[in-house]
Amino acid sequence: MRIRLLDVEFDALTVNDLHAEISEAVTARERKIIANHNLHSIYLSHTDPQMRKFFCMVDKVHIDGMPLVYLARFFGYKVQRQHRVTYVDWVRPLMSVCAQQGWKVFYLGGRPGVAGFAAQRLQKVYPSLKIETHHGYFTKTNYENLRVLEIIHSFNPHILMVGMGMPLQERWIAENLNQINATVILTAGACFDYIAETLPTPPRWMGQIGLEWLYRLISEPKRLWKRYLLEPWYILGLVVKEFIHPKS
Repeated sequence: MRIRLLDVEFDALTVNDLHAEISEAVTARERKIIANHNLHSIYLSHTDPQMRKFFCMVDKVHIDGMPLVYLARFFGYKVQRQHRVTYVDWVRPLMSVCAQQGWKVFYLGGRPGVAGFAAQRLQKVYPSLKIETHHGYFTKTNYENLRVLEIIHSFNPHILMVGMGMPLQERWIAENLNQINATVILTAGACFDYIAETLPTPPRWMGQIGLEWLYRLISEPKRLWKRYLLEPWYILGLVVKEFIHPKS
């Protein structure tokens, strides 16, 4: 189900739906970009032209955040709790399917050593998982960037997960898309940091009721205070505008 809300579009997709989308792309060998929307990305889509451009390039956009589920319900869409898919919950089921199907995964992001350590942990659980990683701390506009693209090209992954945080990961994908040889490209955020336990994982019950943002704010106040304390006021203005002037 495609949803248009707050002047952006996204899809009501479950984990199984996303696996089906990936499988379809890999089987057909057709490029597919799967991104996600939450309140932060909606804010960026309205304030950052590059983010707006990026979301015009993607094929599917899943819901990452219960507040967006609640908003969709408020405006009459039949969205369920299972349509909220965040990488904290999704990454392990995804790696399990990749191991079973023999899909090669490349994760790009995180501090040096973090993604590699997370990959080792995943391979202990899924021994047949074919995965390579590279940190996200490289210069994006010169030789280093080309070298990273060459490493990805040599591995020839079915799935490229780019985890640099918003909006850096989206900008990098948009700027390098023509040189990326992966079939499926995912904007994955810091999910490998959670696997490596360099970031504390929010209690899953908080995510289920829409309070995961509070845990993250308390855990990283200096980095996230603007996102969770200021940006929602901008979103509230969009909600009021949508309520007064709904788009058909």
